[in-house]
Amino acid sequence: MDAFFASVEVLDRPEVRGKPAVVAHDSPRSVVTSATYEARALGIRSAMPLTNAKRLVPNVIVLEPHFEKYRHYSRLVMKVFNDFTPLVEQLSIDEAFLDVSGAIKIFGTPEQIAAQIKQRVFEETGLPCSVGVASTKFVAKLASTKSKPNGLLIVPEEDTLKFLHPLPIDALWGVGKKTAEVLNKRGLHTVSDVAHSPEQSLIAALGQAAGSHLYALAWARDPRPVNSEKADKSIGKEHTFNEDVTDIEKLKATLLFQADHVGAQLRKAQLEARTIGLKVTFSDLESLTRSRTLPEATSVGREIHKIVCELLDDLRIGGRAVRLIGVRSAGLVEAGGQQLSLWEDETDPWKDAEIVIDQVDQKFGPASVRPASLLRKIEPTRESGTPG
Repeated sequence: MDAFFASVEVLDRPEVRGKPAVVAHDSPRSVVTSATYEARALGIRSAMPLTNAKRLVPNVIVLEPHFEKYRHYSRLVMKVFNDFTPLVEQLSIDEAFLDVSGAIKIFGTPEQIAAQIKQRVFEETGLPCSVGVASTKFVAKLASTKSKPNGLLIVPEEDTLKFLHPLPIDALWGVGKKTAEVLNKRGLHTVSDVAHSPEQSLIAALGQAAGSHLYALAWARDPRPVNSEKADKSIGKEHTFNEDVTDIEKLKATLLFQADHVGAQLRKAQLEARTIGLKVTFSDLESLTRSRTLPEATSVGREIHKIVCELLDDLRIGGRAVRLIGVRSAGLVEAGGQQLSLWEDETDPWKDAEIVIDQVDQKFGPASVRPASLLRKIEPTRESGTPG
């Protein structure tokens, strides 16, 4: 969908159509949730502080968000998709992959199916969408992005590399600003440059997982099928202490154990989380929950741990005795479907390290490798993994 939240709001505010507008709570600490294409043309982006957006475009129109409305229109859109094929993999509230190979005899060529989908979505919701058609999920997503707004782009299988190779390297999933800088320093500026580099050279520059991932994508190798099964809504881990705990450091050590577990489960399921949550139950059985939605999804345990520790600090529990503590990840999306900003901060070394730990645990059993900080700071307790 094109600027989904903003497009939905404009349905009820037709006077806003064609003007720079953002979806956000109109408050000093708010961030932009969505922006019209007119606002984007002036430099406004999602996750930008609203104060910055107003400074950039003083006359920008601020539209209050209505999330139930977005869920309603999402259901209408997904119903249209399911009328064409049962093989629909919903990535988020406003995006999905469709395998239409079985629908060609009924609805026509892939291009005709794509055009029909666009028409049906607009007729039944009034909303524009962009469609990319290709032989792999990666290239189809890339084609849909290239066709925005309100576009349709077909990439025939035999023309895949002709389409892909001239593109800049940041077209590849996983290439953010820092990764692009590393590759640019090696003289790599296009997807073709990456494809024609030795794979081991990419691995040396970026690590095993990232190097192999980018090399495969540069040759349009993406064997993943469209998966219509519903993914877990959340993955979490809770920890009940044998005796109530007041030591903040012990609580944070427990959170590290749980965050590492949640990260490993996300990677095993090939998912990433957009929202990280903390649950604390005190000795009097009062429970508090806090969560944070991230600009970009993650499956890195250390990033999850950093966030839940910040949430714990924000609670200011002041020595209250804690009976249970837990970490939850939600807003799950398919891994690798976005730029990995985690490569650009202090969690850089951890992504590959945690993948190696996954491999060791698979070979020698769970917790074969664990942080030294956990050796004495957590106890055998009643724990529960909580996929939702």
